[in-house]
Amino acid sequence: MKRRALLLGVLLMPTAAHAQSKKPVKRQPAKPAAKKPPRSPTPPLKEAKTQLVAFNASPFPYRGYIPGTTRPFLDKRDGKRRGHTNARGDVFWEDTTYSDRRSLLYLPPGFDPARPVLMVLYLHGNGATLERDVVVRQAVPRQVAGSGQNIALVAPQLAVEAGDSSAGNFWRGGHLAKYIDEAAERLMRLYGNRLAGRAFNLAPVVIVAYSGGYLSAAYALERGGANHRIRGVILMDALYGEEDKFAAWFAARRRQAFLLSAYTESTREENAKLQGLLAKRRIPFTRSLPRTLSPGTAAFVATGGLDMHGDFVTRAWQPDPLEKALSMIPGYAPVRAKKGV
Repeated sequence: MKRRALLLGVLLMPTAAHAQSKKPVKRQPAKPAAKKPPRSPTPPLKEAKTQLVAFNASPFPYRGYIPGTTRPFLDKRDGKRRGHTNARGDVFWEDTTYSDRRSLLYLPPGFDPARPVLMVLYLHGNGATLERDVVVRQAVPRQVAGSGQNIALVAPQLAVEAGDSSAGNFWRGGHLAKYIDEAAERLMRLYGNRLAGRAFNLAPVVIVAYSGGYLSAAYALERGGANHRIRGVILMDALYGEEDKFAAWFAARRRQAFLLSAYTESTREENAKLQGLLAKRRIPFTRSLPRTLSPGTAAFVATGGLDMHGDFVTRAWQPDPLEKALSMIPGYAPVRAKKGV
């Protein structure tokens, strides 16, 4: 019996070869959990941000002279009050018309300082206020948001509710550069993070002028000291003169900038004159809306009669034409992933 048990035990023992085949299984080290990408220090805005803030480099008050004359801007007095006489002989007083230092600042939803930023300088027309006309009637912030572009908007208050196109401090040499520098700092504060400051400080600028805003635009281009920052000019029925200044600017900067002038019968002759000045310089231009507003583009778009002028910013060649024009500027749209990625 003992021999049988011993024999059975021997048979059940693993052979040496069989025992060697059972190697210990190596455990693979646990893969570390996937790390979440670090949160951007300057994330896109979830909601739009808007502010009306007083600027040190505002267009007004202005205590200088009218360019090309020895006539002081404030040429009227009534006791302690000072006033300006416009080209039609109307007098506007400094305390009510030329003392508002505020500018409108606007960052649309999704604005991202980590992406290329475009600063839009909007110069309103005559008889306007920032709150009533730029924000509500002309819907400029809404059109900026609708463009889908990574745009920071800044719009200074010019003459308040007055039939006057005076440029104020934009008549001064280098003032546009000062204004843009201050706008960059103010926009950084509005965004709420100092790390965004570089994006605003380096942002190219597009000047949009409506109606009487043309004079500030013309002098800003001629003597503002910031042409290296100007990516383009959009005139919204705004060419009421100074055609030589716009022509000279575009001739010098057309490799880096664009020019778009949309107009009604109100400024038809002035637009024809500007086209002639460009033609003399052998600068090509088109009389239709281009596909994009890329550097070197000069386009003139005739849109209708005088009745359109008052609502031109919202209905020129189509509803919300400013939104369309801004969307045509390449380089500032959201980055979209390629198909299959």
